[in-house]
Amino acid sequence: MSFRVCFVCTGNICRSPMAESVFRARVEEAGLDGLVEVDSAGTDGWHEGHGADPRTVSVLEDGGYESDHTARQFRASWFAGLDLVIALDSGHLRILRRLAPTPEDAEKVRLLRSYDPSAGADPDVPDPYYGGIDGFEECLRMVENASEGLLDAVRAAAEGQPA
Repeated sequence: MSFRVCFVCTGNICRSPMAESVFRARVEEAGLDGLVEVDSAGTDGWHEGHGADPRTVSVLEDGGYESDHTARQFRASWFAGLDLVIALDSGHLRILRRLAPTPEDAEKVRLLRSYDPSAGADPDVPDPYYGGIDGFEECLRMVENASEGLLDAVRAAAEGQPA
């Protein structure tokens, strides 16, 4: 049985596909790709069926990450098949916890930067959509920084310990 993780942002074209790609690479590097499935979605369906934002693609490719992606909207019914739902900011966290069919499902929702000890007081990965490429580069750095702590938690959970 796989441990399933889904990253969620607003439109599933910037932050969550970036987090999905980076985390999938970390999972593969750790030799956990047979144990852990990684996915992403958006709280809204505006970009459903589209690829990632070209700036996301550029930053991912420059970082050596996979950039193939098709946007989709998160559905409440998915909670049953997921072990962790990783929100990219506190707004997504609130939306996802409201969507959760049960209190146990709401407990599956966590903020990505909660896994980064250097995140400080700001738990959010800011939306780079309305800015320049530097915002996308900063987003990638935040995602990479949080991915190590998340990998530790997912490894422990996939091996039968609580996340």
